[in-house]
Amino acid sequence: MSGEILKFVSQYSLYSGCITFTLGIIGNSLNILVFTQLKQFRNNRCAFYLTVESISNFLYQFISIALTILTSIYGDDATGRSLIWCRFRYILGQTCVLATFYMICFAAIDEYFSTNYRFNVRQMYPLKLARCLTCTVVCTWIIHSILFIFFVDIQSSLGCVVSNYVFLQYSTFFFYPVLAGLLPIVIASVFSLLAFRNVRHIVRPQLSIVHRRLDRQMTAMVLLRVIVYICLVLPYNIYRIYAIHFPISQNESIEYAIGRLIQAIFISFVSLNFMVKLSSYLIHICDIWIYYRSVFMSL
Repeated sequence: MSGEILKFVSQYSLYSGCITFTLGIIGNSLNILVFTQLKQFRNNRCAFYLTVESISNFLYQFISIALTILTSIYGDDATGRSLIWCRFRYILGQTCVLATFYMICFAAIDEYFSTNYRFNVRQMYPLKLARCLTCTVVCTWIIHSILFIFFVDIQSSLGCVVSNYVFLQYSTFFFYPVLAGLLPIVIASVFSLLAFRNVRHIVRPQLSIVHRRLDRQMTAMVLLRVIVYICLVLPYNIYRIYAIHFPISQNESIEYAIGRLIQAIFISFVSLNFMVKLSSYLIHICDIWIYYRSVFMSL
């Protein structure tokens, strides 16, 4: 019974991983291309955050597909057999995940400032500050992930897990529920709703119609990204809190197989971020591009 479940998990992870990997690579590549090449986005802070998020997602996609391929070939992701691979997965995986989550938060915060009716509020958050803040946060997450690996080890029955009791408590009660869970969700939700309220009442006559339309489109894009993020990431975070605090030994065949199945389903939910983001971003980006083109053609 457990063997059949693990076989299904392997096939499910392989097919869903290949689909989301393909769509994610296409979507993130297009995001990077659009936000860096189109003139109207080059000095846009929100576009900068979304570009950094796409780069982070791009790297995470390669880690994800590597784990999927190893699982389909060898029956596991090899993190339980190689300490170097186990720790490297933690470093790159955690850094990319945290960078993605907090870039979404920064994009939502930026939209609140950009759409505020007070001129001094809109000007207090320049692009140079956004770049410095992004570099600081990314470096912080890299250092955090490097410190994390000193408490990660391979145990014969559990595989690649957090072995230190203090750090296990930190992961269970702070890292997953707060740092990678509730905190970015609350920040992104609050500021995206405030930005949405701002754009509904944009009455700044000194701004051009094109600028106001861009504000609305970018805010709608960020709000949609936040909604997708909350719906698809929150279940996985809840599962990770439980799995870290109550790890299942590989010797418990049925329980271990069921745990692997639940984990595979939740990971596929998280990966859907890339697929949904591809379609939603393209709709908004194409709408912005078509509108700009029609304006310039009329001049």
